[in-house]
Amino acid sequence: MTETTTQVVVIGGGQAGLAAGYHLRRLGLEFVILDAQTEPGGAWPYAWDSLRLFSPAAYSSLPGRLMPPQVGEEYPDAGHVVTYLRDYEKRYELPVQRPVHVTGVHREGPLLRVETRTGAWRALAVISATGTWWRPFIPAIAGRGTFRGIQLHTVDYRRAREFAGHRAIVVGGGNSGAQIAADLAHEAELTWVTRRRPRFLADDIDGRALFDTATARRRALDEGRTDTGGVASLGDIVAVPPVREVRDRGLLKAAPMFTRLTPDGVEWADGARAQADAIIWCTGFRPALSHLAPLQLRGSRGHIATTGTRAMGEPRLHLLGYGDWTGPASATLIGVGRPARDAARDIAELVAEKG
Repeated sequence: MTETTTQVVVIGGGQAGLAAGYHLRRLGLEFVILDAQTEPGGAWPYAWDSLRLFSPAAYSSLPGRLMPPQVGEEYPDAGHVVTYLRDYEKRYELPVQRPVHVTGVHREGPLLRVETRTGAWRALAVISATGTWWRPFIPAIAGRGTFRGIQLHTVDYRRAREFAGHRAIVVGGGNSGAQIAADLAHEAELTWVTRRRPRFLADDIDGRALFDTATARRRALDEGRTDTGGVASLGDIVAVPPVREVRDRGLLKAAPMFTRLTPDGVEWADGARAQADAIIWCTGFRPALSHLAPLQLRGSRGHIATTGTRAMGEPRLHLLGYGDWTGPASATLIGVGRPARDAARDIAELVAEKG
């Protein structure tokens, strides 16, 4: 088992980890990026085939390098993002080691010790950038264990033709639920179920406006002004072209949430039933933070309290890319650059203090 000492360890080699690496490199810090996956791209290689970004390529870029446009597509697909992230990693010669699975982060005097299955790293600071894709969430609901059909989460869904001619229920009123429901509308007997009536953003709003809105909300809160409501005040679903087309044809109508699963489908509170061969849970994710358990920092909802990206209970630890609580829009390609820069600067100051 090897043991290595460096100034900074970044855990996770997806978009957040690469953005952190870019800024750490610019500041001249010594660092390594440990990625559990076997190939570049973070979670993007595992996305469903028809997934589209919310913004044009130029507005979906990491710091330092614009994403090139995808030929014939206003909103790039997941494969285009993977190619971009792979090229980004090579362009900036970021020191990514993979596959390296981190099992725990521990305090060790003035350093943090990052344990992996193949050895350990000691560092003055750690950036956790593992995202949420690896921890899918399915709500507890009566009868889940009795359903005889297939149950999938967003992470398991790949393409509509696998459900051709089948009765499919998609659960979830966010972007994943809407995009997957739209994908299935032409192939399956579709039922789309949401907890509340779907809220589509205006057709001319995409990720550019969402990023600006999230940033304005964070600025208002930091300055003690009235909460603007942020992105949630605009709606839940970005009407990317495939969603817009199916919606406008009247094929994307949502039913209210059912109360339980039955062996052959679902049942609503009024006794109405629908049969199903498959249920696809587009019900979100939780932050993948099990590697930080030894630090005992978790609070309510599984979050770790932060000031900016820095953990309040462990100032040598930064969390990046998990959502607005670690930086406005930090779980997006365009949004992660600014909190990554702030984290790197904070760590540079820490390293300078330690001499």
